[in-house]
Amino acid sequence: MNTAIDIDSLEADSHLDEIWIKEVIKKAGLKLKWSKLKQDKVRENKDAVRRPQADPALLTPRSPVVTIMGHVDHGKTTLLDKLRKTQVAAMEAGGITQHIGAFLVSLPSGEKITFLDTPGHAAFSAMRARGAQVTDIVILVVAADDGVMKQTVESIQHAKDAQVPIILAINKCDKAEVDPEKVKKELLAYDVVCEDYGGDVQVVHVSALTGDNLMALAEATIALAEMLELKADPNGPVEGTVIESFTDKGRGPVTTAIIQRGTLRKGSILVAGKSWAKVRLMFDENGKTINEASPSMPVGIIGWRDLPSAGDEILEVESEPRAREVVDWRKYEQQQEKNKEDLKMIEEKRREHQEAHRKAREKYGTLNWKERSFIKYQEKREQPLKPKEKREGDSHILPIIIKGDVDGSVETILNIMDTYDASHECELELVHFGVGDITETDVNLAETFHGVIYGFNVNAGNVIQQSAAKKGVKIKLHKIIYRLIEDLQEELSSRLPCTVEEHPIGEASILATFSVAEGKKKVPVAGCRVQKGQLEKQKKFKLIRNGHVIWKGSLTSLKHHKDDISVIKTGMDCGLSLDEEKIEFKVGDAIICYEEKEVLAKTSWDPGF
Repeated sequence: MNTAIDIDSLEADSHLDEIWIKEVIKKAGLKLKWSKLKQDKVRENKDAVRRPQADPALLTPRSPVVTIMGHVDHGKTTLLDKLRKTQVAAMEAGGITQHIGAFLVSLPSGEKITFLDTPGHAAFSAMRARGAQVTDIVILVVAADDGVMKQTVESIQHAKDAQVPIILAINKCDKAEVDPEKVKKELLAYDVVCEDYGGDVQVVHVSALTGDNLMALAEATIALAEMLELKADPNGPVEGTVIESFTDKGRGPVTTAIIQRGTLRKGSILVAGKSWAKVRLMFDENGKTINEASPSMPVGIIGWRDLPSAGDEILEVESEPRAREVVDWRKYEQQQEKNKEDLKMIEEKRREHQEAHRKAREKYGTLNWKERSFIKYQEKREQPLKPKEKREGDSHILPIIIKGDVDGSVETILNIMDTYDASHECELELVHFGVGDITETDVNLAETFHGVIYGFNVNAGNVIQQSAAKKGVKIKLHKIIYRLIEDLQEELSSRLPCTVEEHPIGEASILATFSVAEGKKKVPVAGCRVQKGQLEKQKKFKLIRNGHVIWKGSLTSLKHHKDDISVIKTGMDCGLSLDEEKIEFKVGDAIICYEEKEVLAKTSWDPGF
């Protein structure tokens, strides 16, 4: 009103000009203050990324990276030992590999091959997948006596996913009565077609123990590598992959890495995941210091600020400030992701809350305040008591702390724990996990949460052990993965309530019924004959009619002729009365004497190995 605007031309959602808004507000005697919406600052992406592919003319040949895969106990490590003329298998706990090892093997002809030794045990599938990602060739080791096993199939899958060619090494051919042809036929089912059958997979019959045909295997590898024409760019910033990472007492965080591009030298600044390093020291698999590492070389790197995860990509950056910038950006990005997820959760919770509130309002909507209070009071009375219930429930939760020697081991244990499916019996709660020896902090955490500390290939000093004993904290150290899992299963089982089993001691059948006067009341008595075992007055009894249990309890009297007696043997007659008078006996009923035994329950969780 009172403005030059044509009101008839306005719709409900018409856009008003600034002039009109100002005029209307002024006419209404109000003050106007425009405020701008705040723009969210978008942080510039500071991440480090791989360089574009180099010009093919600049590439130089590099040695192949070969991953050895296969089922547990098929002889992968022994094979490598023979190639390196060392003894790794003998030093491994339980004779099974539980880490990824990277080794450089020089052949008599002067060629070099980098071997990755991956664990064959069921638990380590993540490590095997990582081994397949960084490799050029996979040597699949199959024992001639065992044939194709579960992890063999999984290894083939990993190699296919990574699109890596396979060489088949049939091991243990020195054993009597083994049939390598059987293995080749079994593998046809998994699309691994050997050269004998018109495929392109080379087959070498080897014996890791005696060293037969190992040179043939190495030559097959070199031949395949030449066909693949493996080349790399030895110049410019370094790119690589973390194979394994662990914390060393004197040297801090250490990583085993494979260089994929560039040449790594002392003093380089590297970024991997959310940590960075200034390379203080580099060493080969024998612990010998080296000054530079070219593509395809496995190398140990010291100088990390934090521990990167296995499988992280290593990139070289120009300076320390740049490295910090990259790490900060990655942490910021992770935080943003987390915030988004948190927001989603909050939204969902809020919706649930509003819905519950709306329902409650509908329920109380038509009542007056007295009725409403009464209903609320009744609801409160029906709710169980909180604190006491919590105390009882605690025994069905097992909080655990996991410490491992290297990042890959911890990842493996956590992956196994992800398969835990028996939460209805006992909840498994992961309080903390980390790499390195067990510390005072771990013990304090375990004490707070009443948890158990599991260490895999790590140590706990005497001081720590004494402190744990004082605080009543269990520390369980293991060197072999499945012993650790068995121990965890036992610990879970010990938290479950015992089950009670009934063990029958004797059985009698009722031949006659009569009643005896005791003072003024009449007590029903059953005349029985013991059919098997014996009846003992102190034990528990049950009365069975037509296969149904009618009564359970104890006896008030057990007599043989007129004498009170505590035990009645097979074939003897007796009279007995129960502690409940309302029960009526019938001829043909059975009376069973039994004792109750508590049996420890066992967790239903099966990790699958």
